[in-house]
Amino acid sequence: MSENGNDQRGGKFQAELDLVLRTYPEFAIWPTDWRDLGSYDYAYRKGQLLVADRDLERVTRLLDRAEVIDRLPIGVNVLQGPDDDIQEMLQAADRELGQGVATPNHILTVCPRGGMCPATEPAKPPVMSPWPAVASTPEGAGVRVAVVDTGFLKERYDIPWLAGIIADDPADIEIADSWPAPDGFIDPYAGHGTFIAGVIRCIAPGAEVSVEQVIDQAGVVTEAALIRQLHDALAKTPDVISFSAGCYTRNNLPPKGFVEFYEQRLRHHKGVVLVAAAGNDCTAKPFWPAAFPWAVSVGSLDASGRDRSTFSNHGGWVDVYAPGEHLVNAYATGDYRSVIPPNDVTHFEGLCEWSGTSFSTPVVAGLIAARMARAGENGKRAAHQLLKAARIQATPGVGPRLWF
Repeated sequence: MSENGNDQRGGKFQAELDLVLRTYPEFAIWPTDWRDLGSYDYAYRKGQLLVADRDLERVTRLLDRAEVIDRLPIGVNVLQGPDDDIQEMLQAADRELGQGVATPNHILTVCPRGGMCPATEPAKPPVMSPWPAVASTPEGAGVRVAVVDTGFLKERYDIPWLAGIIADDPADIEIADSWPAPDGFIDPYAGHGTFIAGVIRCIAPGAEVSVEQVIDQAGVVTEAALIRQLHDALAKTPDVISFSAGCYTRNNLPPKGFVEFYEQRLRHHKGVVLVAAAGNDCTAKPFWPAAFPWAVSVGSLDASGRDRSTFSNHGGWVDVYAPGEHLVNAYATGDYRSVIPPNDVTHFEGLCEWSGTSFSTPVVAGLIAARMARAGENGKRAAHQLLKAARIQATPGVGPRLWF
């Protein structure tokens, strides 16, 4: 297997990225011969750059064909230039101003690189009950958890452990205006945010969980749009933020929007912890925002709880591994047509089985919320103590582990 894990998942890899490009022709993949290579470096919004306020004047002076089209509330500007000139603009900025002064408007996705995050497509559950099971006591009472994802399927208020979930408006249903898809099938990522909220509620039934909709119908979002949503989410004073998407970046540099989001906003919320998925490409290459030292990065354990999932990203930047295979929770009702050939159709009745670091992430978010309520700790302190316990149960060749 190659370092990025794509050799054994080429069909899934190409099908997922083709879905993104069909849905969003304004997005692009670098390098352009990614299909032949069977891997890619990063995805980006054509013609757009991100530049911090402090660098704006010298960047616009150098790149006179780019103009500011938006300014994020964290002091980052979105510049628009000709679609076909972005690589030349980035190279010029690197050469004249220093590497990373101007960066692409990266695309974050729940289907990165060699396969989906989730690592599998939704499957029929073996039984119509959740796993992990709903805790018997109101763990997490008084704790606020924000899920920044695809939104919430309000039809799933019929499931007892999802009662009281706060759904982000104006989305009346998950992936607003796009579910069910025009062909009558469940969209590829409808249910992703609902499933994640359900996992948190099973582990911490007493927690107040809100689901923010920012990731769209192909499972993608631009860095700029996501940072704006995270900024807004902080205004709702969460204790824990659960985020199950991410990206690889140009030259593996930390994405500028997240750097400034942390410096300008998140670090001033001293007790708030961001829990992020490590990705599903069986690589040690940094996956952002999970790779930031201020995030709790979560990889996946297999069903035994002893070994790392074969798909899970890994490396020194991954903080902890938690159950991420064959979880069962809330999903859409209807027919789902697989993205991967032969495009089989499966009927679902409100629950599904799913695997990926997308779902090991809310396991950890739920455990943090439960500990916060139990020990009277803030999010960062509770996360610190849980990671300390995970290191005690670390397995050689795997790393720190948490279980239900």
